Amino acid sequence: MNSSAPGRLPYPPVEPYASGHLEVDELHRIYWETSGNPQGVPVLFLHGGPGAGCMPAHRQFFDPAHFRIILFDQRGAGRSLPKAEIGANTTAHLVADMERLREFLGVEQWLLFGGSWGSTLALAYGQAHARRCLGFVLRGIFLGTTDEIRWFLHDMKMLHPEAWRGFCEFLPEVERGDLLTAYRSRLNSENAGVHEPAARSWARYEARASTLLPNPELVGGMEHDALALARIEAHYLAHSLFLAEGQLLRGMGAIRDLPAIIVQGRYDMVCPIAAADELARAWPEAYYEVVPDAGHSAFEPGTLRALAGAVEAFKQLLPLAAEAQQDLPQKAKRSRRRGTPKSQPDADKPADDGKTAHPRSGAAGSENPSAREAGKSRRRGARKKSKDAAAKADTPVPQEI
Repeated sequence: MNSSAPGRLPYPPVEPYASGHLEVDELHRIYWETSGNPQGVPVLFLHGGPGAGCMPAHRQFFDPAHFRIILFDQRGAGRSLPKAEIGANTTAHLVADMERLREFLGVEQWLLFGGSWGSTLALAYGQAHARRCLGFVLRGIFLGTTDEIRWFLHDMKMLHPEAWRGFCEFLPEVERGDLLTAYRSRLNSENAGVHEPAARSWARYEARASTLLPNPELVGGMEHDALALARIEAHYLAHSLFLAEGQLLRGMGAIRDLPAIIVQGRYDMVCPIAAADELARAWPEAYYEVVPDAGHSAFEPGTLRALAGAVEAFKQLLPLAAEAQQDLPQKAKRSRRRGTPKSQPDADKPADDGKTAHPRSGAAGSENPSAREAGKSRRRGARKKSKDAAAKADTPVPQEI
Protein backbone atom coordinates (compact mmCIF):
# COMPACT_ATOMS: atom_id res chain seq x y z
CA MET A 1 0.00 0.00 0.00
CA ASN A 2 1.23 3.47 -0.83
CA SER A 3 0.94 5.10 2.56
CA SER A 4 1.63 8.52 1.12
CA ALA A 5 -1.71 8.44 -0.67
CA PRO A 6 -4.58 9.99 1.30
CA GLY A 7 -6.98 7.53 2.87
CA ARG A 8 -10.76 7.74 2.94
CA LEU A 9 -12.35 9.85 5.62
CA PRO A 10 -15.00 8.13 7.75
CA TYR A 11 -17.87 10.49 6.92
CA PRO A 12 -18.96 12.60 3.92
CA PRO A 13 -18.53 16.38 3.84
CA VAL A 14 -20.75 18.45 6.13
CA GLU A 15 -21.27 22.21 6.23
CA PRO A 16 -21.34 24.34 9.41
CA TYR A 17 -24.72 25.44 10.69
CA ALA A 18 -23.11 28.32 12.64
CA SER A 19 -19.79 30.16 12.52
CA GLY A 20 -18.22 33.46 13.44
CA HIS A 21 -15.33 35.26 15.10
CA LEU A 22 -14.95 35.48 18.86
CA GLU A 23 -13.05 38.47 20.24
CA VAL A 24 -10.67 37.07 22.87
CA ASP A 25 -8.69 40.25 23.58
CA GLU A 26 -8.02 43.66 22.08
CA LEU A 27 -5.82 42.13 19.37
CA HIS A 28 -7.15 38.68 18.49
CA ARG A 29 -10.44 37.39 17.06
CA ILE A 30 -10.58 33.61 16.66
CA TYR A 31 -12.66 31.90 13.98
CA TRP A 32 -15.04 29.17 15.17
CA GLU A 33 -17.67 26.94 13.58
CA THR A 34 -20.11 24.21 14.56
CA SER A 35 -21.51 21.43 12.39
CA GLY A 36 -23.27 18.10 12.84
CA ASN A 37 -25.98 17.64 15.47
CA PRO A 38 -26.63 20.81 17.55
CA GLN A 39 -27.82 18.56 20.40
CA GLY A 40 -25.03 16.02 19.95
CA VAL A 41 -21.99 15.16 22.04
CA PRO A 42 -19.61 18.15 21.78
CA VAL A 43 -16.22 17.38 20.25
CA LEU A 44 -13.48 19.99 19.80
CA PHE A 45 -10.95 19.56 16.98
CA LEU A 46 -7.50 20.99 17.75
CA HIS A 47 -5.38 21.62 14.67
CA GLY A 48 -1.64 21.20 14.39
CA GLY A 49 1.21 23.55 13.81
CA PRO A 50 0.92 25.67 15.85
CA GLY A 51 -0.37 27.92 13.10
CA ALA A 52 -1.72 25.37 10.62
CA GLY A 53 -5.45 26.15 10.94
CA CYS A 54 -8.48 23.93 10.31
CA MET A 55 -9.83 22.51 7.03
CA PRO A 56 -13.30 21.31 5.99
CA ALA A 57 -11.98 17.74 5.92
CA HIS A 58 -11.47 17.86 9.68
CA ARG A 59 -15.24 17.75 10.18
CA GLN A 60 -15.30 14.37 8.44
CA PHE A 61 -13.64 12.51 11.31
CA PHE A 62 -16.95 12.64 13.21
CA ASP A 63 -20.45 11.24 12.76
CA PRO A 64 -22.57 14.37 12.19
CA ALA A 65 -25.65 12.62 13.59
CA HIS A 66 -23.91 11.91 16.91
CA PHE A 67 -21.51 14.80 17.49
CA ARG A 68 -21.72 18.55 17.76
CA ILE A 69 -18.51 19.18 15.80
CA ILE A 70 -16.60 22.29 16.90
CA LEU A 71 -13.61 23.61 14.98
CA PHE A 72 -11.65 26.77 15.70
CA ASP A 73 -8.54 28.38 14.28
CA GLN A 74 -6.04 29.23 16.99
CA ARG A 75 -4.62 32.75 17.35
CA GLY A 76 -3.06 33.92 14.10
CA ALA A 77 -3.98 30.71 12.22
CA GLY A 78 -6.46 29.96 9.44
CA ARG A 79 -9.32 32.45 9.38
CA SER A 80 -8.50 33.99 12.77
CA LEU A 81 -7.51 37.64 12.80
CA PRO A 82 -4.99 39.18 12.55
CA LYS A 83 -3.41 36.47 10.46
CA ALA A 84 0.08 35.18 11.36
CA GLU A 85 0.12 37.39 14.47
CA ILE A 86 2.54 36.24 17.21
CA GLY A 87 1.86 39.01 19.71
CA ALA A 88 -0.05 37.77 22.79
CA ASN A 89 0.19 34.26 21.36
CA THR A 90 1.25 31.61 23.88
CA THR A 91 0.02 28.23 25.07
CA ALA A 92 -1.65 29.88 28.06
CA HIS A 93 -3.49 32.25 25.73
CA LEU A 94 -4.77 29.34 23.62
CA VAL A 95 -5.94 27.41 26.68
CA ALA A 96 -7.81 30.50 27.87
CA ASP A 97 -9.32 30.94 24.38
CA MET A 98 -10.65 27.39 24.50
CA GLU A 99 -12.36 28.08 27.82
CA ARG A 100 -13.85 31.30 26.50
CA LEU A 101 -15.10 29.48 23.40
CA ARG A 102 -16.61 26.70 25.53
CA GLU A 103 -18.52 29.24 27.60
CA PHE A 104 -19.58 31.20 24.51
CA LEU A 105 -21.00 28.06 22.86
CA GLY A 106 -22.71 26.91 26.06
CA VAL A 107 -20.77 23.63 26.25
CA GLU A 108 -20.57 21.95 29.65
CA GLN A 109 -18.01 19.28 28.67
CA TRP A 110 -16.42 18.20 25.42
CA LEU A 111 -14.31 15.46 23.85
CA LEU A 112 -10.89 16.72 22.69
CA PHE A 113 -9.44 15.46 19.38
CA GLY A 114 -5.94 16.71 18.53
CA GLY A 115 -2.89 15.68 16.57
CA SER A 116 0.74 16.85 16.60
CA TRP A 117 0.68 20.29 18.25
CA GLY A 118 -3.04 19.65 18.73
CA SER A 119 -2.13 16.79 21.09
CA THR A 120 0.11 19.17 23.07
CA LEU A 121 -2.65 21.73 23.40
CA ALA A 122 -5.22 19.07 24.33
CA LEU A 123 -3.02 17.87 27.20
CA ALA A 124 -2.30 21.42 28.38
CA TYR A 125 -6.00 22.31 28.36
CA GLY A 126 -7.03 19.04 29.96
CA GLN A 127 -4.58 19.44 32.82
CA ALA A 128 -5.87 22.97 33.44
CA HIS A 129 -9.58 22.16 33.01
CA ALA A 130 -9.98 18.43 33.60
CA ARG A 131 -13.62 18.63 34.70
CA ARG A 132 -14.53 20.12 31.31
CA CYS A 133 -13.15 17.11 29.40
CA LEU A 134 -15.09 13.98 28.40
CA GLY A 135 -11.97 12.29 27.05
CA PHE A 136 -9.18 12.53 24.49
CA VAL A 137 -8.31 11.22 21.03
CA LEU A 138 -4.64 12.11 20.48
CA ARG A 139 -2.42 11.51 17.45
CA GLY A 140 1.25 12.13 16.63
CA ILE A 141 2.21 13.02 20.17
CA PHE A 142 4.36 16.10 20.80
CA LEU A 143 5.28 16.97 24.39
CA GLY A 144 7.31 20.10 23.66
CA THR A 145 10.57 18.87 25.17
CA THR A 146 14.06 20.09 24.32
CA ASP A 147 14.84 16.76 22.66
CA GLU A 148 11.81 17.00 20.37
CA ILE A 149 12.61 20.57 19.35
CA ARG A 150 16.25 19.68 18.65
CA TRP A 151 15.09 16.67 16.61
CA PHE A 152 12.89 18.82 14.38
CA LEU A 153 15.45 21.54 13.79
CA HIS A 154 18.63 19.46 13.57
CA ASP A 155 18.52 15.73 14.19
CA MET A 156 15.89 14.92 11.56
CA LYS A 157 18.76 15.16 9.08
CA MET A 158 19.75 11.65 10.21
CA LEU A 159 16.76 10.24 8.29
CA HIS A 160 15.84 13.10 5.94
CA PRO A 161 19.23 14.55 4.94
CA GLU A 162 17.99 15.92 1.61
CA ALA A 163 15.08 17.78 3.19
CA TRP A 164 17.26 19.11 5.99
CA ARG A 165 19.98 20.20 3.60
CA GLY A 166 17.44 22.24 1.63
CA PHE A 167 16.15 23.75 4.89
CA CYS A 168 19.67 24.64 6.00
CA GLU A 169 21.07 25.82 2.67
CA PHE A 170 18.22 28.26 2.18
CA LEU A 171 20.19 30.44 4.61
CA PRO A 172 23.58 32.07 3.96
CA GLU A 173 26.40 29.89 5.29
CA VAL A 174 27.30 32.40 7.98
CA GLU A 175 23.80 32.04 9.57
CA ARG A 176 23.54 28.25 9.58
CA GLY A 177 24.91 27.87 13.10
CA ASP A 178 21.56 28.99 14.57
CA LEU A 179 18.79 27.93 12.19
CA LEU A 180 15.90 28.99 14.40
CA THR A 181 17.17 32.52 14.99
CA ALA A 182 17.99 33.00 11.32
CA TYR A 183 14.57 31.78 10.18
CA ARG A 184 12.73 33.85 12.80
CA SER A 185 14.46 37.04 11.68
CA ARG A 186 13.12 36.44 8.17
CA LEU A 187 9.69 35.09 9.12
CA ASN A 188 9.02 38.09 11.37
CA SER A 189 10.01 40.60 8.70
CA GLU A 190 7.23 42.85 7.39
CA ASN A 191 8.72 42.56 3.90
CA ALA A 192 6.86 39.87 1.93
CA GLY A 193 9.91 39.41 -0.27
CA VAL A 194 11.78 38.28 2.85
CA HIS A 195 9.19 36.34 4.87
CA GLU A 196 7.41 34.49 2.08
CA PRO A 197 10.43 32.54 0.73
CA ALA A 198 11.47 31.68 4.29
CA ALA A 199 7.96 30.44 5.08
CA ARG A 200 7.88 28.24 1.98
CA SER A 201 11.27 26.76 2.85
CA TRP A 202 10.15 26.00 6.41
CA ALA A 203 6.88 24.42 5.28
CA ARG A 204 8.60 22.40 2.54
CA TYR A 205 11.02 20.92 5.05
CA GLU A 206 8.24 19.85 7.38
CA ALA A 207 6.03 18.50 4.61
CA ARG A 208 8.80 16.36 3.09
CA ALA A 209 9.14 14.54 6.41
CA SER A 210 5.42 14.21 7.17
CA THR A 211 4.52 11.02 5.29
CA LEU A 212 5.98 7.54 5.17
CA LEU A 213 6.42 7.77 1.39
CA PRO A 214 6.96 10.96 -0.63
CA ASN A 215 3.81 13.00 -1.24
CA PRO A 216 4.37 15.93 -3.64
CA GLU A 217 0.76 17.10 -3.20
CA LEU A 218 1.28 17.53 0.53
CA VAL A 219 4.51 19.47 -0.06
CA GLY A 220 2.79 21.77 -2.54
CA GLY A 221 -0.21 22.26 -0.28
CA MET A 222 1.87 23.20 2.76
CA GLU A 223 4.07 25.60 0.79
CA HIS A 224 0.99 27.53 -0.33
CA ASP A 225 0.14 30.37 2.09
CA ALA A 226 2.71 29.06 4.60
CA LEU A 227 3.43 32.22 6.59
CA ALA A 228 1.10 31.60 9.55
CA LEU A 229 2.36 28.05 10.02
CA ALA A 230 6.05 28.91 9.74
CA ARG A 231 6.02 32.18 11.71
CA ILE A 232 3.87 30.89 14.60
CA GLU A 233 5.62 27.53 14.74
CA ALA A 234 9.06 29.18 14.92
CA HIS A 235 7.74 31.55 17.60
CA TYR A 236 6.54 28.63 19.74
CA LEU A 237 9.70 26.56 19.23
CA ALA A 238 11.87 29.52 20.23
CA HIS A 239 9.97 29.67 23.54
CA SER A 240 9.92 25.89 24.18
CA LEU A 241 6.18 25.84 23.44
CA PHE A 242 5.71 28.10 26.50
CA LEU A 243 5.90 24.97 28.65
CA ALA A 244 8.33 23.99 31.39
CA GLU A 245 10.53 21.00 30.56
CA GLY A 246 8.55 17.84 31.29
CA GLN A 247 5.46 19.81 32.35
CA LEU A 248 2.89 17.71 30.51
CA LEU A 249 4.15 14.37 31.82
CA ARG A 250 4.31 15.73 35.37
CA GLY A 251 0.73 16.94 35.10
CA MET A 252 -0.80 13.62 34.07
CA GLY A 253 -2.33 13.05 37.49
CA ALA A 254 -5.03 15.60 36.64
CA ILE A 255 -6.44 13.57 33.72
CA ARG A 256 -5.38 9.95 34.21
CA ASP A 257 -8.90 8.92 35.19
CA LEU A 258 -10.35 10.26 31.91
CA PRO A 259 -10.74 7.95 28.89
CA ALA A 260 -8.13 8.39 26.17
CA ILE A 261 -6.97 6.79 22.93
CA ILE A 262 -3.47 7.52 21.62
CA VAL A 263 -2.68 6.86 17.93
CA GLN A 264 0.91 7.04 16.72
CA GLY A 265 2.54 6.36 13.35
CA ARG A 266 5.54 4.04 13.81
CA TYR A 267 7.61 6.08 11.34
CA ASP A 268 6.52 9.56 12.35
CA MET A 269 9.58 11.72 11.64
CA VAL A 270 8.08 15.05 12.73
CA CYS A 271 6.91 13.79 16.14
CA PRO A 272 8.94 10.61 16.77
CA ILE A 273 7.29 7.71 18.56
CA ALA A 274 9.42 8.09 21.71
CA ALA A 275 7.11 10.86 22.96
CA ALA A 276 3.98 8.74 22.44
CA ASP A 277 5.67 5.86 24.23
CA GLU A 278 6.48 8.11 27.19
CA LEU A 279 2.93 9.40 27.33
CA ALA A 280 1.46 5.90 27.15
CA ARG A 281 3.63 4.77 30.06
CA ALA A 282 2.64 7.81 32.08
CA TRP A 283 -1.01 7.10 31.21
CA PRO A 284 -1.39 3.31 31.49
CA GLU A 285 -5.18 3.61 31.56
CA ALA A 286 -5.16 4.99 27.98
CA TYR A 287 -5.54 2.77 24.92
CA TYR A 288 -2.37 3.08 22.82
CA GLU A 289 -2.21 2.04 19.16
CA VAL A 290 0.89 2.14 17.00
CA VAL A 291 0.13 2.24 13.27
CA PRO A 292 2.87 0.09 11.69
CA ASP A 293 2.79 1.63 8.19
CA ALA A 294 2.38 5.36 8.81
CA GLY A 295 4.34 8.54 9.30
CA HIS A 296 3.06 11.82 10.70
CA SER A 297 0.10 12.83 8.55
CA ALA A 298 -3.40 12.18 9.91
CA PHE A 299 -4.55 11.27 6.40
CA GLU A 300 -2.36 8.22 5.82
CA PRO A 301 -4.63 5.17 5.46
CA GLY A 302 -3.58 3.26 8.58
CA THR A 303 -3.79 6.35 10.77
CA LEU A 304 -7.21 7.25 9.36
CA ARG A 305 -8.51 3.78 10.19
CA ALA A 306 -7.17 4.00 13.73
CA LEU A 307 -8.67 7.45 14.28
CA ALA A 308 -12.02 6.32 12.87
CA GLY A 309 -12.01 3.41 15.31
CA ALA A 310 -11.14 5.74 18.18
CA VAL A 311 -14.03 8.09 17.43
CA GLU A 312 -16.42 5.14 17.08
CA ALA A 313 -15.28 3.89 20.48
CA PHE A 314 -16.19 7.23 22.02
CA LYS A 315 -19.60 7.06 20.33
CA GLN A 316 -20.26 3.94 22.40
CA LEU A 317 -18.79 5.47 25.54
CA LEU A 318 -20.67 8.78 25.12
CA PRO A 319 -24.16 7.86 23.88
CA LEU A 320 -26.44 10.44 22.36
CA ALA A 321 -29.11 11.76 24.71
CA ALA A 322 -32.60 10.44 23.97
CA GLU A 323 -34.02 13.91 23.31
CA ALA A 324 -31.23 14.68 20.84
CA GLN A 325 -31.90 11.41 19.01
CA GLN A 326 -35.61 12.16 18.76
CA ASP A 327 -34.94 15.53 17.16
CA LEU A 328 -32.98 13.98 14.29
CA PRO A 329 -34.55 13.06 10.95
CA GLN A 330 -34.59 9.34 10.21
CA LYS A 331 -31.87 9.58 7.57
CA ALA A 332 -29.47 11.23 9.98
CA LYS A 333 -30.06 8.55 12.59
CA ARG A 334 -28.65 5.96 10.19
CA SER A 335 -25.73 8.06 8.99
CA ARG A 336 -22.93 5.82 10.32
CA ARG A 337 -21.26 4.26 7.30
CA ARG A 338 -21.40 0.52 7.17
CA GLY A 339 -18.02 -1.00 7.77
CA THR A 340 -16.77 1.56 10.28
CA PRO A 341 -15.75 -0.03 13.56
CA LYS A 342 -18.35 0.17 16.32
CA SER A 343 -15.88 0.36 19.16
CA GLN A 344 -12.24 0.21 20.05
CA PRO A 345 -10.99 -3.25 21.15
CA ASP A 346 -11.17 -4.10 24.82
CA ALA A 347 -7.96 -3.41 26.67
CA ASP A 348 -7.39 -7.09 27.45
CA LYS A 349 -7.96 -8.36 23.89
CA PRO A 350 -5.66 -8.10 20.86
CA ALA A 351 -6.63 -5.20 18.60
CA ASP A 352 -7.27 -5.51 14.87
CA ASP A 353 -4.23 -5.14 12.62
CA GLY A 354 -2.10 -6.84 15.24
CA LYS A 355 -1.73 -3.93 17.64
CA THR A 356 -2.02 -4.89 21.29
CA ALA A 357 -4.00 -2.90 23.79
CA HIS A 358 -1.85 -0.92 26.18
CA PRO A 359 -0.80 -2.02 28.70
CA ARG A 360 -2.38 -5.35 29.66
CA SER A 361 -1.75 -7.59 26.68
CA GLY A 362 1.94 -7.09 26.05
CA ALA A 363 4.48 -4.39 25.45
CA ALA A 364 3.00 -0.99 24.68
CA GLY A 365 2.47 -0.54 20.96
CA SER A 366 3.75 -4.01 20.08
CA GLU A 367 2.48 -5.89 17.02
CA ASN A 368 0.89 -9.34 17.15
CA PRO A 369 1.13 -11.32 13.85
CA SER A 370 -1.65 -13.81 14.65
CA ALA A 371 -4.02 -11.04 15.66
CA ARG A 372 -3.07 -9.20 12.49
CA GLU A 373 -4.29 -12.08 10.32
CA ALA A 374 -7.58 -12.24 12.18
CA GLY A 375 -7.95 -8.50 11.79
CA LYS A 376 -7.35 -8.74 8.02
CA SER A 377 -10.14 -11.26 7.68
CA ARG A 378 -12.61 -9.08 9.55
CA ARG A 379 -11.60 -5.99 7.59
CA ARG A 380 -12.08 -7.74 4.24
CA GLY A 381 -15.70 -8.37 5.16
CA ALA A 382 -16.15 -4.79 6.36
CA ARG A 383 -14.62 -3.36 3.18
CA LYS A 384 -16.93 -5.47 0.99
CA LYS A 385 -20.02 -4.26 2.84
CA SER A 386 -19.00 -0.59 2.68
CA LYS A 387 -17.81 -0.47 -0.94
CA ASP A 388 -20.88 1.28 -2.38
CA ALA A 389 -21.18 3.80 0.44
CA ALA A 390 -17.47 4.53 0.32
CA ALA A 391 -17.62 5.35 -3.38
CA LYS A 392 -20.13 8.11 -2.68
CA ALA A 393 -17.94 9.65 0.02
CA ASP A 394 -14.61 9.19 -1.80
CA THR A 395 -13.75 12.85 -2.30
CA PRO A 396 -10.23 14.29 -2.54
CA VAL A 397 -8.68 14.67 0.89
CA PRO A 398 -6.47 17.64 1.79
CA GLN A 399 -3.37 16.98 3.84
CA GLU A 400 -2.19 18.45 7.11
CA ILE A 401 0.69 18.17 9.52
